[in-house]
Amino acid sequence: MALNDKKVAFLLTKGVEQVELTSPREALDEAGATTVLISPEEGSLQAMQGDWEHGDVFDVDVPLAEARADDYDMLVLPGGTLNADSLRLEQRAVEFVKEFFATGKPVAAICHAPWILANAGLADGRTLTAYASLETDLRNAGAEWRDEEVVVDGQLITSRNPGDLDAFNAAIAQALETPEP
Repeated sequence: MALNDKKVAFLLTKGVEQVELTSPREALDEAGATTVLISPEEGSLQAMQGDWEHGDVFDVDVPLAEARADDYDMLVLPGGTLNADSLRLEQRAVEFVKEFFATGKPVAAICHAPWILANAGLADGRTLTAYASLETDLRNAGAEWRDEEVVVDGQLITSRNPGDLDAFNAAIAQALETPEP
């Protein structure tokens, strides 16, 4: 798989679930894509392993204030309870996600990350999955929630948790390989 001409934005902040960042990023990097970490935070941010243990620290490549959807081929939203809860309250993050949807480019979200779709008004009418505790929130936002490892609904790719990363990574790579209509 050759994704040499593809540039992928990862939108995250403090408290991101480390493996939900590193696993998709490594898969895309190995396939030749360029991955870029975008955050409202500048400098670096603390990842988590689960909700309680500190993971590694990652450098932010592009401040969210400078990021534009047109510069990327895909948006990946890693989970992590703290990360997802913070981002959905960050107005510029919500706007950035809306910009991606408006372009028709793929958007991939795993675990708690689909929370931002509800805040952005983008869950309504969508079929998706997420961490089980988000089921009620997403249904209340108008989504059809499914308990499946990966759900693809048009440009939206969602997955439940770190146990689904292999399927999630395959789905996002496939979406990048598929030419846009």
